[in-house]
Amino acid sequence: MEHPVRPALAKAVPVIPHGPNWWYEPKFDGHRTILQRTDDTVTLYARSGRVVTSHWMDLAVAAMQLPSGTTLDGEAVIWRNGRIDFAAAQSRAASTITRARALAAQHPASYATWDILEHPQHGQTAGLPYTERRQLLVELLHDIPPPIQAVPATDDRAVAIAWYDGLQEQGIEGIVCKKGTGSYPAGRRGWTKVRHADTEDALVVGYLGPRRRPHRLALAIGDEGGPIRLSARLNPVLVGRIGEALAAAEVVGERRADGETYTRVESNLVVEVLAGTGRHGTLTVTRMR
Repeated sequence: MEHPVRPALAKAVPVIPHGPNWWYEPKFDGHRTILQRTDDTVTLYARSGRVVTSHWMDLAVAAMQLPSGTTLDGEAVIWRNGRIDFAAAQSRAASTITRARALAAQHPASYATWDILEHPQHGQTAGLPYTERRQLLVELLHDIPPPIQAVPATDDRAVAIAWYDGLQEQGIEGIVCKKGTGSYPAGRRGWTKVRHADTEDALVVGYLGPRRRPHRLALAIGDEGGPIRLSARLNPVLVGRIGEALAAAEVVGERRADGETYTRVESNLVVEVLAGTGRHGTLTVTRMR
């Protein structure tokens, strides 16, 4: 398998789907991370493909317990006071390596994994149905202690609804829904998600200010594009991470939106914005996806 892996994505929908062959998982609010265990080491990749092992070294050390030839897909999360703290995970990911190690000592991370892409005995597994991949994942992690654990999963929609209604206080942001017969949809929105947060996905198509420290973003609501709108000024915590993600984007010139000029880029970077902020005002970016 070629690394970095293009992770599977999920499309936001308003209600939890029902019907045959649906499976449901709680949606953990952290940082998407691909974990690769080789003969000699563990490497962690962000959704963008950037190596982030140094920022999550506590997870890398724990993952040395996994057998060589394992690649997992999951979320790096931080628990504080009995709930998932996304802000803590965001701070860790945006910090310097020295600061990340200090934060890890204060608040160790957990790895909530939901898929297996390479298995030490079965090789590449992305083409297998979800139910078969799930079984291999659970069996592989059976004797692996925390902080690496498989997320819960159910094919009972009533249970999924109970999770959706009852786990929000613990920081679970919604439900991810997958077809039991489906293969791993690398790089595609082949899954669906139902979230509590009143947010929408927006495709980054440009920026204002320096590329490495953008002040604002040019956005199209939805991955397929749409009317271009400019964001409000970015939260300082987001600036560095977004700047890194834009570093490799191809610049295609200058464009105008909302009466201002921005640098147009070709990228697959997606951010979340507060729903409803795009019609009568600038879009408020809440996080990078």
